[in-house]
Amino acid sequence: MLNVVYQAIQKGNTEVVRIHAENAIRQKNQTINFLRMSARVDAVAARVQTAVTMGKVTKSMADVVKSMDATLRSMNLEKNQVDMLLQEMADEAGLDLSMELPQGQTVSFGTGVNFHGTG
Repeated sequence: MLNVVYQAIQKGNTEVVRIHAENAIRQKNQTINFLRMSARVDAVAARVQTAVTMGKVTKSMADVVKSMDATLRSMNLEKNQVDMLLQEMADEAGLDLSMELPQGQTVSFGTGVNFHGTG
């Protein structure tokens, strides 16, 4: 192609030179436009990927919250209050309840303080 342009210049054929110049400029502009379009497509793809990732994070967070909610519901909050009440009563009676009772055993307070195992 350059050879044709050089020959046209040497022959003074400005019309052929002008047509080749216009084609070169058009191709250059198309290349720039394709690069711009490619950059836009890349930006859209990045936004889509970010949205997909955020959707996954949101779903994971929702699952964690549901799990935490279920865990909190299953916790026996009254048991902590019972333990505190027993400790207060033992403190008032002058007893040391520093050891934990095995599960299934109860502490009863009557006329005297007795510890009974029920299981």
